[in-house]
Amino acid sequence: MRLPFSIFRLRQKSLIRGILLSTGAFVASLLLAGFPDADHLHSSPWQAVALFAAACGMAETARCLRRKWSFYHVGVLILLYSDLIIIAAIASLLFFG
Repeated sequence: MRLPFSIFRLRQKSLIRGILLSTGAFVASLLLAGFPDADHLHSSPWQAVALFAAACGMAETARCLRRKWSFYHVGVLILLYSDLIIIAAIASLLFFG
């Protein structure tokens, strides 16, 4: 049975899967830290799972890099930098929250 979308085919590269993993992990980490109430931010051990999911999202985005330089390559590099910022934000919430 063939799945209709490439996001569900794990052997194929997918930018959408990488973006969704990273942003979903960031949102989950914010909610685990108690984000809407800024006065009572706290750390949760489950944020380590969100950190791992964000790292998997970054690895999935890195799989989409091409060898030849183009505007697509630049866009993927920008997404990798945003994934790095997401990982740093999750790590700061995990270790310093």
